[in-house]
Amino acid sequence: MNPIEIYRQTTRHFLRPIVPLLDDPTVSEILINGPEQIYCERAGRLQRVEAVRFPDNDALLAAARNIAEFVNRSIDEDHHSLDARLPDGSRVHIIIPPCSRQGVCFSIRKFQKALFDLDKLVQRGSLSATAAEFLRISVALHKNLVVAGGTGTGKTSLLNALSTAIPAHERIIVIEDSSELQLNQPHTLYLESRPAQPDGRGAVTIRDLFVDSLRMRPDRIVVGEVRRGEALDLIQSMLSGHSGSLTTVHASTPRDAAIRLETLCLMSDVSLPVHVARMQVASALHLVVQLVRLSDGTRRVGRITEMLGLDDKGAYQTSDLFVFRPRSGTSAGTIQGDLEPTGNRPTFAAEPFEMGLQEQVRLTTDLFVSPSVETTDPTITREASR
Repeated sequence: MNPIEIYRQTTRHFLRPIVPLLDDPTVSEILINGPEQIYCERAGRLQRVEAVRFPDNDALLAAARNIAEFVNRSIDEDHHSLDARLPDGSRVHIIIPPCSRQGVCFSIRKFQKALFDLDKLVQRGSLSATAAEFLRISVALHKNLVVAGGTGTGKTSLLNALSTAIPAHERIIVIEDSSELQLNQPHTLYLESRPAQPDGRGAVTIRDLFVDSLRMRPDRIVVGEVRRGEALDLIQSMLSGHSGSLTTVHASTPRDAAIRLETLCLMSDVSLPVHVARMQVASALHLVVQLVRLSDGTRRVGRITEMLGLDDKGAYQTSDLFVFRPRSGTSAGTIQGDLEPTGNRPTFAAEPFEMGLQEQVRLTTDLFVSPSVETTDPTITREASR
């Protein structure tokens, strides 16, 4: 029996009160708030799971230590929390007393075994077919793209879906804190950070892995989420020839996503003036895909926005290309609506034709225009790719 199978069985043993939830495909998250309070998320809504509890806090702590051992990390008096993954790939965060006053707490984001592509997200109503085609072409054009949204809005799922538009012949380096992304391209390498050992040695950060990735001849660099100073490395790589990068960031609007990246760049150990960080972010970003979680629990693409650099006052300029517009009627308590084009064209409207991708332009003929077509539309005659 291999080690992963051993830990799979032992983990299920320690977590046996919630095994039915782990096996339930309709459950996306499981939240354990101490031994007697369990919640799960179904269809975007949290609900209390009655009659499910752990014997005591020691049972939860034993489960936490088993998971820590599986990922070769520690959770103890010197390490109050743990970010890890279960043997089935589910992401888990654990925090223990005394930092957690309610007892040992688990937050489990279940691994989605089905790989979503953009067409499946269209079928689920997360975005429109026209928007999916636009994003597919934008990825093929090596646009630098950021998926923004709050916690639980589906950023990783959309990043996975976007990655399916990367050509199969490209070499992709995926960098994450805890491995979640699952690309189907044959030439994909997965790098995972590592915290320090109990003696303080052996830490490998996202920034360390990013430096490694630049020496590995990548066609694409995909960073699961930027949270700290590695944002500066990512932005500078976008500006130095590694275009087509994909990543996610916590932000509520496209402009906030740019400001968030700017702030993270300033958190690096490189002394950087604020205006320089802002100029670099403005030059590097092409598109922001904003995700929202609606009041009915559904997750949707709220808008797709092109970043247009800085204005003469140094503020970020944006152009919404798609915006979700709710319709007046609802059915069964769900919010109905469509992700509709705004009428604005991207500055790279002619690039699919210049790069030989004209056959992919079917639903997006109002967005992408051949350079041979005469037009006075200022959104087309604007500078193309930055």
